[in-house]
Amino acid sequence: MHDQTTSTHEAAFLNLTKAAEYLGISPNTLYVWRHRRQGPPSFRMGGRVMYRISTLNEWVIAQEQTDSRSNPALSPLGQKPMKRAVRTP
Repeated sequence: MHDQTTSTHEAAFLNLTKAAEYLGISPNTLYVWRHRRQGPPSFRMGGRVMYRISTLNEWVIAQEQTDSRSNPALSPLGQKPMKRAVRTP
């Protein structure tokens, strides 16, 4: 029974190196994002920086939704061109 708890715990959380591997980025990039307060949310557990896998997945989805290439609603190609302002002397 203890082995199942351990494997569930390991599957739910990733350290910085494993989280970077999971996201396909370098650990240094994830480290820099963390210190700039960018990137996915993290927390300390027993002195180690950890990432919840579900939070990593949610963060990736949020990144996709704010990118105009992934979200057609944000694409400038679907919008009418703006009129230029006319300067008056």
